[in-house]
Amino acid sequence: MRHPETSARQVSVPQTSVSLSALLRPVTGTQAPANGTQAPANGTQPLAAAQQVQVPEAAPEHALPPGQYVPKAWPALHYGPVPKFHPDTWDLRVSGATESEREHRWSWDEIGSMPRCRVVADFHCVTKFTIPEVAWEGIAAAELLRAAPPADAVTHVMVWADYGYSANMTIDDFAADDTLLATHRNGAELTPEHGYPLRLVVPSRYAWKSVKWVRAIEYLTCDRRGFWEERGYHNIADPWREQRYSYQELPDEGPPL
Repeated sequence: MRHPETSARQVSVPQTSVSLSALLRPVTGTQAPANGTQAPANGTQPLAAAQQVQVPEAAPEHALPPGQYVPKAWPALHYGPVPKFHPDTWDLRVSGATESEREHRWSWDEIGSMPRCRVVADFHCVTKFTIPEVAWEGIAAAELLRAAPPADAVTHVMVWADYGYSANMTIDDFAADDTLLATHRNGAELTPEHGYPLRLVVPSRYAWKSVKWVRAIEYLTCDRRGFWEERGYHNIADPWREQRYSYQELPDEGPPL
């Protein structure tokens, strides 16, 4: 847990709690095999069961980052339209400075067969609402790094979504044991408005870094601003430091605007 003062319970499968150097070790194969199961009537692919983990006790008082409040409902905020999901043509790609020097690609069936994890953590929106203790289920970002290792020189990633939306973060934030590519929230499949079929979840950062409708991960050897970072939002986005806007950045906290 990155911030001991918060009472959020952040849980992941044991194998995701590894150092970045361990993630860079070569792996056999670059794609998860298709699971061969029959798709249900709604056209989505059944996913492997999440591993069970022990959830620690929550702190008696639930701390929130500065300026945050708990709303009565969870607003669905995003830029642009909600994309249509076509499971037969959908894919997830990893490109940029990969160790293999080539692009990696997974179909929706192959994503469904990858190992799964569960993370319980607070969700902090830069618009100042916090949803406490959200239970996310999906694929650990560390699992993706094992399947498609980055080159040694990689320092950041750019996460891409449909319609060209993007968000940048350090490779360490992406590899953190509470970062995952979520398919479910609180036991139910994500809704389209909240990122179905695949949403990145980065609990240590404001929620615009938790990209909805993820389609690609680009490995970078230097930092580059994403969509909102180019439009006045903080490059790092730590809610506990209230890093909301680019004018708050210190000289070493982001590339020039």
